[in-house]
Amino acid sequence: MLVVVLHDRLKINQISRFCNPENMMHHGTARTGQSLVDSKLVSPEQAVAIDQVTQQFSMAVTPAMMELVEPSDPADPIAQQFIPDSRELDIRPEELADPIGDLPHTPVKGIVHRYPDRVLLKTIHVCPVYCRFCFRREVVGDSGEGLSPQELDAALDYIRTHDEIWEVILTGGDPMILSKPKLNHVIQALDQIDHVDVIRIHTRVPVVDPGRVDAEMAQILKVSKPVYVAIHTNHPKEFSEAACEAIATLADAGIPLVSQTVLLKGINDDPETLIQLFRKMVRNRIKPYYLHHGDMAKGTSHFRTSIQEGQALMRAVRGKISGLCQPTYVLDIPGGHGKVPIGPNYLQKQEKETYLVEDPWSEVHLYPPEV
Repeated sequence: MLVVVLHDRLKINQISRFCNPENMMHHGTARTGQSLVDSKLVSPEQAVAIDQVTQQFSMAVTPAMMELVEPSDPADPIAQQFIPDSRELDIRPEELADPIGDLPHTPVKGIVHRYPDRVLLKTIHVCPVYCRFCFRREVVGDSGEGLSPQELDAALDYIRTHDEIWEVILTGGDPMILSKPKLNHVIQALDQIDHVDVIRIHTRVPVVDPGRVDAEMAQILKVSKPVYVAIHTNHPKEFSEAACEAIATLADAGIPLVSQTVLLKGINDDPETLIQLFRKMVRNRIKPYYLHHGDMAKGTSHFRTSIQEGQALMRAVRGKISGLCQPTYVLDIPGGHGKVPIGPNYLQKQEKETYLVEDPWSEVHLYPPEV
């Protein structure tokens, strides 16, 4: 009996170590204004403003992303996504700490059960990078609290006892920053739940920290249930050679890949950038899945477009790229009311079950056509 107890304690200590953020961080990651000065990415004056922002919102920029930044370009799309900006301290009255309403749908720690057939499982609140527009920026960070082994067991028990759950989505934080033993533990546990048919992982890792993705990680994801990996990427510049190799490692292992993109003012809010991005995805065997309208997260108003602008962009790309390249433009309704498509409307009802239909080139046609 003593041997069993000691073994169980050792296992818990190991899992706790796997969850420790200090064991998950890339040692070359920039976390202060001075570290960005040392990397010649910002001036000392800019560093002062950056450190003021990081007192409220975490910063992390991996070496892979720092290598892509062009310091002489004030509109560099990588820098804008990851290097803090003093505009983040301009917090508007309509902006929320929990803009998509996770908390009201959290029955146990680590679980968000908003939709009947699927749940979010948030095992960790640490990311390899911290996007400046993140809708969970109030809870993620290097001091963010992940699930203890006991809390993880409780979250898994919730999934086991709710047989309406068809899909489990690992998010956080970034689940691919977990140690391989911990990630394997979670994937194996979910794979053994009969009513769970699909596992999904939301991650930035293959793009922002591609060295973490290897054959061992791909093997962990090859279980009896399909494991979909949704890769968050917002600009074609993010597809470095190393990122493409990491993505190929997953695709070659048979892991289905989809994407998530956030529509960001000054970064990807023009048709040509979106077209290049979506084609890059498909070329790398990633199916564009969602284009998210910017959430009402605190200090992110400078990133948000209007819905009208987003709809105009979707119209502009529709007639120019393959259907394989086109995601669904969606809005997470503030307050936890769910996600809905908000793309442009091409149909206008007329009398007697007839319609006016606008084609991708803005010409209008009657349907059914006149005989």
